[in-house]
Amino acid sequence: MNWHPINSIDQLEQIKAASYTTPQVIFKHSTTCSISRMALDRFERAETPENVDFHYLDLLNFRTISSEIATFFQVHHESPQVILIKDGECIYDESHYGIMMDELISFL
Repeated sequence: MNWHPINSIDQLEQIKAASYTTPQVIFKHSTTCSISRMALDRFERAETPENVDFHYLDLLNFRTISSEIATFFQVHHESPQVILIKDGECIYDESHYGIMMDELISFL
């Protein structure tokens, strides 16, 4: 999986704009949480769909960006959390044990 790290709030506008041509996935990860590690590992082991951009947010180092994601895409903040953006809007989000690649793929 080719992750694009999120380290600037400005990237959210870029992700939104790109979602009109390519679905965008944001994975919010807490590097100290065992549930988050398990969800990330399971997500990375799954077969990755083509023509989707995957973005990774280190929640602990970029807490303000995590809060801005919740506001910008109108989702409730969770950690870990996966968010699928298409046509400028969040069409799917899931957290904790519910994070599964095959379910995300069903929304593509």
